[in-house]
Amino acid sequence: MTLTEIKKWIEPADQASIQAAKKRWMSVAKPLFSLGKLEDAVIRMAGIKRSSKFELRRKGLVIMCADNGVVAEGVTQTGQEVTAIVADNFTKKAASVAIMSEIAGVDLFPVDIGMVSDVPSVTRAEQKIAYGTRNLAQEPAMTREEAWRGVLVGVRMVEKLKKEGYDILATGEMGIGNTTTSSAVAAVLLGKPVEEVTGKGAGLSNEGLEKKIATIKQGIQRSRPDPEDALDVLAKVGGLDIAGLAGVYLGGAIYHIPVVIDGFISAVAALCAVRMVPDAGDYLMPSHVSKEPAGQLLLDALHVSPFLTCDMCLGEGSGAVAVFPLLEMGLGVYQRMSTFDEIQVEQYEILQ
Repeated sequence: MTLTEIKKWIEPADQASIQAAKKRWMSVAKPLFSLGKLEDAVIRMAGIKRSSKFELRRKGLVIMCADNGVVAEGVTQTGQEVTAIVADNFTKKAASVAIMSEIAGVDLFPVDIGMVSDVPSVTRAEQKIAYGTRNLAQEPAMTREEAWRGVLVGVRMVEKLKKEGYDILATGEMGIGNTTTSSAVAAVLLGKPVEEVTGKGAGLSNEGLEKKIATIKQGIQRSRPDPEDALDVLAKVGGLDIAGLAGVYLGGAIYHIPVVIDGFISAVAALCAVRMVPDAGDYLMPSHVSKEPAGQLLLDALHVSPFLTCDMCLGEGSGAVAVFPLLEMGLGVYQRMSTFDEIQVEQYEILQ
């Protein structure tokens, strides 16, 4: 499966279904546009699914788990062993997002795409590309071929879940050091100074943040990723979790499944996907705006507006899962509420 083939398979969202959903909302017996972004979300999903009549029965969260060689530079507060521990906890309902997902009725699918150790409850040989990436400050994090294989793991994961009947997916990640890789990718793709897109991640000190910024600058200067080639950027300064998530977004576009973006790292992956295949942007759904410095910048670049502003920066898919109940509420009103005609009330009009 090549990028050229994927570009041929991805079409823009269906405008006829979008217009049909807009017409339905205009007939629902309530003040026009009064559910705001929830109405927009239903309309967007109709275009994605190519039908103005759809359900959200099965909901899934794909969590890409990977380690990053750049942690050798001392840019994190914890060691790589934490990645494996949390990945295992996803399967035991012991992680933050696992608890949130249980409440929201979302099934978890952690994927070991590149952890430094195998975790029996998560690791599958056909999904694992490498045992961590290389240190981006000293050399390219991956080869181009490794990065593309990572993308394909995400695409195939969506294909599998589509066959299993999932109606909507969310993205999440786990990997110590991945705010460093994501900041590097964001700086290159957004054309922004490293300082503007880099935050403290999971609790760095001011001194630690300065070291993180210097490390990212060193990696970018050494590898010189091409900002016009998202796969090159991914390979040189990114991570396998980002590559896999980019593939999930492309898979959503191929198989007509809405994919909800989580926070900073998931949004970086979404931007990679859209830079590879612009029409994939039609298949993205926002959730929240991350507290990380580049959170809003990335959503602006993706032309989406967040549903939630909760100052979250946990990752794992937590923000994406939090928005699912809102989407279901909006869809419930859209599907079940009476029309003006049915209750014999004069329909609202758009007034100038």
